[in-house]
Amino acid sequence: MERVPWWGLVLIILGLLASVRIAASPIYRHTLVFLWDGVLLTLHLTLAAYTLALVIGLVAGLMRLSKNPVVYTISTLYVEVVRGVPLLVLLIYIAFVAAPLISEAMAGAARSLGLHSLAASITAVIRSDLNRAIIGLAIGYGAYLAEIYRAGIESIPKGQMEAARSLGMSYVLAMRFIILPQALRVVLPPLGNDFIALLKDSALASAIAVPELTQAGRLLSARTFRAFETYNMVALLYLMMTLIGSLGVRALERWAKAGR
Repeated sequence: MERVPWWGLVLIILGLLASVRIAASPIYRHTLVFLWDGVLLTLHLTLAAYTLALVIGLVAGLMRLSKNPVVYTISTLYVEVVRGVPLLVLLIYIAFVAAPLISEAMAGAARSLGLHSLAASITAVIRSDLNRAIIGLAIGYGAYLAEIYRAGIESIPKGQMEAARSLGMSYVLAMRFIILPQALRVVLPPLGNDFIALLKDSALASAIAVPELTQAGRLLSARTFRAFETYNMVALLYLMMTLIGSLGVRALERWAKAGR
């Protein structure tokens, strides 16, 4: 218990009190049942978008360290442009402008090659509101994760790369087996914090009609006119998810510090 922060204990107690209130109220029980699918979709959206963002961020971060001016310029342009646009605007732009254009271009290319089934599959995948939200959030957060990766790699002394190269290792092998494992411990805490931020920002997907938790709450409130109970439950569910995530991030921080 000594590792649980005081605010964690307070929130646990409040969560228990809220659970008792929910169990005693048929209105809150009905609200929870209706919102549960939204909770599951929120978790799915967050995990999928964050996994893709980790890959995008790592690639962009390594490109930011490249000595090739073309590679460096492309990655820098991506990071600066994406970070300079509000995430909501970026999400809407990708969903309603970029995704349809890319879908038509890719499907048209597939049809020109006679691959009509592939063209139909591409169109179906990109037209999905959920997939558009995943791609939009991943591109948005990938730019921030790229800077985290870049800073983590640059925190490793340059002598380690030079020593690895002097032993005959290629740049790729040295980065994979020497630099990245050490940088991982440095970047874990900020990566964890960005996961929590993405979990909360997943609510922006409601702007493109993805039925995650916020959108489910909006639909239920409009249907029952019980905004008080609905948004109390929505806020509580987000709070519980972020609390669990925050405790996980603290555990990662302790692990990272212990390994140094």
